Amino acid sequence: MDNNQPIVGIVGGIGPESTVDYYKGIISGYRLVKGADNYPRILINSINMTEMLDYFAATDYPSVTALLLNSIHELKSAGAHFAVIASNTPHVVFNMIEAQSPIPLISIVEATCQRAISLTLKKVLLIGTGFTMKSSFYKQEFDHQNIALIVPPPEVQDIIHHIIFPELEDGIVIPEKKAQLIALCNEIIAGEQCDGIVLGCTELPLMLSERDFNIPVLNTTQIHVDAIVERMIK
Repeated sequence: MDNNQPIVGIVGGIGPESTVDYYKGIISGYRLVKGADNYPRILINSINMTEMLDYFAATDYPSVTALLLNSIHELKSAGAHFAVIASNTPHVVFNMIEAQSPIPLISIVEATCQRAISLTLKKVLLIGTGFTMKSSFYKQEFDHQNIALIVPPPEVQDIIHHIIFPELEDGIVIPEKKAQLIALCNEIIAGEQCDGIVLGCTELPLMLSERDFNIPVLNTTQIHVDAIVERMIK
């Protein structure tokens, strides 16, 4: 057993269901590489999602940043060597957090963009919470790599946001809402000639998968988990 293996700190609870997927995914990915008798060292600091979302609704980004930074400091104090924020939406303030973080961070946006590059994608549709779709942090990263990023029109963004909240955040998949979401996405994909779709909310993989589309699906939860495992192995 490697007693010097790195410890990952996860800012979780945003939301709880996807945090469980992170935990299981990291363990599974690590054992796949290191062998079944090896387990990764993981620390989870589960924060109050409602508090964070209230700050976002009020566009109180300093409070969001302070909340997440405090969580990362607590993870460092507990022994974490690097950290991740297990959610897409908080990456609105990722640059501010990274600049002040006491330990290295792995960005879900950067990891997802690198996966798009590896798949040679040229134009992708981004779906996620209203906060994520209305913000520019994904577009800036993808523009930098010359990948066009398409978001749904405002009225469709509202529909998607309310498909995610509240049921999907609680791990509840409603078949009618899944069918509605797939139809909305396929209409945009066809109209914009997208060659990929980014599931820019870590709960969306609970509802959608590669089987639902005829183009590559970028599961940001799994992509982030893969980047974490790769960091732990290195």
